[in-house]
Amino acid sequence: MRVLVAEDERALADLVAEGLRRHAMTVDVVYDGAAALQCAGLNEYDVLILDRDLPEVHGDDVCRALAGNGAHVRILMLTASGAVSDRVVGLDLGADDYLPKPFEYAELLARVRALARRSRPSLPPVLRRSGIVVDVPHRQAFRDGRFVPLSRKEFSVLEVLMRARGSTVSAEELLERAWDENTDPFTTVVKVTIRKLRVKLGDPPAIVTVPGGGYRL
Repeated sequence: MRVLVAEDERALADLVAEGLRRHAMTVDVVYDGAAALQCAGLNEYDVLILDRDLPEVHGDDVCRALAGNGAHVRILMLTASGAVSDRVVGLDLGADDYLPKPFEYAELLARVRALARRSRPSLPPVLRRSGIVVDVPHRQAFRDGRFVPLSRKEFSVLEVLMRARGSTVSAEELLERAWDENTDPFTTVVKVTIRKLRVKLGDPPAIVTVPGGGYRL
C-alpha cells in the first residue's frame, strides 16, 4: 500500500508516516498543497491523507483538483474542525472520508486500510502460489509449511510478486510499490532484496529473473 501524507504540522505528519511505515506501508510526506499535487501527479497512491488547511494550495483545492481529473487515489481529509457543515463541504469536494483532529491513531489506521481496500480490486487476504503462502493481515510468509522470517521490505516485495500472479514485475515497479519516492532510482536495493528473498525461500528457486523485464514467481 502506498500512502501520501500532506500535513503542514511537520511533527504530526512525520509521526503519522512513521506509524504507517511500521505497518509495512510505503509513505511519502509533503507539507504544503503544491507539493501534494506534484507528488500525486508523479506517483500512484492508494490513499492521500490530506490536511484541509494547507499552505501554498489549500487542501480544498487539492481535493477538488484530484477528484476532477479522475485520480484513483482515495482521500482522507483531516481538519481541526469537527463541525458537520465542514464535513459536508469536504465530502462534496470529492473526499472519500473525513477525520477531525485530534484523532486516535488506531482509527486513522483503520480508515486508511478501509480506503485502500476500495482503491483497488478486492484480493484474498491470504495469497498462495508455488508452495508459498503469504498471510497479508498478519504479515507472515510460509514456504511448503515452513515459516519464512522476512523484513518489512522483503515482505512487501514478496507481496507485490504474489499479487502479480505469475506476471513479470519490473524492478522500477517494485521500487515504486515497496519504497518511497526518496529512494535513489539507480540503487541496488531491489537486487539485494530479491537475493535475500531467494535465500530465505530456499530451493527450488521460486523467483525467476526475466532478462530485460524484471522478476516473477
